[in-house]
Amino acid sequence: MVDHIVHLYHDTPSKPAPGEPCNRCGVCCAAETCPAGRLVFRQRTGPCPALVRHDGRYACELAVMPERHIAILPLHLHPLAVRLFRRWISVGTGCDSVVNVVNPQ
Repeated sequence: MVDHIVHLYHDTPSKPAPGEPCNRCGVCCAAETCPAGRLVFRQRTGPCPALVRHDGRYACELAVMPERHIAILPLHLHPLAVRLFRRWISVGTGCDSVVNVVNPQ
């Protein structure tokens, strides 16, 4: 595994253990680009361009507002795209990131 540094705000919640509920810490999306992001942004490494911060938590804009990143997406397909991206990144199934987090002192 390759070590690399990702930068997140200091007041962001700590990464939960794999399998625990997601707390929107952003570590997974800052560390690598998911399959959905790879398809849309044509990049293999993070941070994902769809990662946004709102109210002290991170979110995937592909799973919230895909039209911000897919300009050719017809308006009537926005709800379908949201459902597909949420399913693709496993929203609601718990943390699946195995990234080892070390907080700086």
